[in-house]
Amino acid sequence: MKLVESTYEIIAWKYLNQSVDEKWSARAVEMMLVGFDTEHLVELAGIEKPYNQFELKELTDKVFEELNLNFTNQDKVVIDYVTYLAKEVLNDKRDLLKTLREIKDLYIAFDYDSQIYDFYSLYFAKEDLNYDTVQWYWNGADRNNIDQICKDYLKEWINKHEIG
Repeated sequence: MKLVESTYEIIAWKYLNQSVDEKWSARAVEMMLVGFDTEHLVELAGIEKPYNQFELKELTDKVFEELNLNFTNQDKVVIDYVTYLAKEVLNDKRDLLKTLREIKDLYIAFDYDSQIYDFYSLYFAKEDLNYDTVQWYWNGADRNNIDQICKDYLKEWINKHEIG
């Protein structure tokens, strides 16, 4: 069975050791709706506050084992998650600037991973152009073309790194 693409988000969260909360539960429900059905995935789908992170870390470890999900390869985690985010933006499911900010934060969290440096630059170019008429992060970008430059770059990224 093919993974739900939002699973790449959970894999990134697991790699970054982020706290388990209702977002994880929502992703578990998505997976169940397309046919994944394991004991621990059902348990994850039903988590409620207050969250005990020690128990939930063990639970997510079991879910990852049951579903044979690997989160140990940073390059794969980065590529798959950024590709997922790029598709979400191009399908109008996520805001462009917020997503660029998220990838900019990933760039830092992943120890300044050079493969996503351009997203960092695009974020600051777009952010600067929200407040000023010039920016120094992306050659040739201005208020009239920054959105198209960003979308073209997202398409280029997807074509180069298609999840599959």
